[in-house]
Amino acid sequence: MPHDTDTPRTSIDPRYSSPGAEPTAWAAAERLLTGAELFWISTVRPDGRPHVTPLIAVWQDGALHFTSGERERKSLNVARNPEVVLTTGTNAWAAGFDVAVEGRAMRITETERLRSLAKAWEAKYGPAWHFEVRADGAFQGREGPSLVYSVAPRTVFGFGKGEQFTQTRWRFE
Repeated sequence: MPHDTDTPRTSIDPRYSSPGAEPTAWAAAERLLTGAELFWISTVRPDGRPHVTPLIAVWQDGALHFTSGERERKSLNVARNPEVVLTTGTNAWAAGFDVAVEGRAMRITETERLRSLAKAWEAKYGPAWHFEVRADGAFQGREGPSLVYSVAPRTVFGFGKGEQFTQTRWRFE
């Protein structure tokens, strides 16, 4: 279930921020999540080892959404442990803004929601990412069936870099 993203509790960690830095507004993080083309997802393998892989995602209704084939490692991991972290930002040290979204990956199977997400994927990434909605609650793309997951943020960290470094935390109820 998506969260009310208008009211996260916002704080800044002075240990990792420049003196006098202010927390970044949640709206700035939401803009980054909406516009970012590439994300990295961290999941946990059955033996406890981490698994990290790049993917594309869509921010809609206060949550990040991603797809994965049923037999892909990330789907297998999420089936056992739905706690994930999705990150995006820049690979530069002294410029940009990075965001890490912590939450629980929940499978989406409702037809109308899947239709809305399929439109959002194609609008963001173009016709190469066109999905049909299957009767069994999955996407059908060129590569076959794909499960759809939603990650409503529990905690989000934002890392501002450049003239002023900031570490902002947003907590959601």
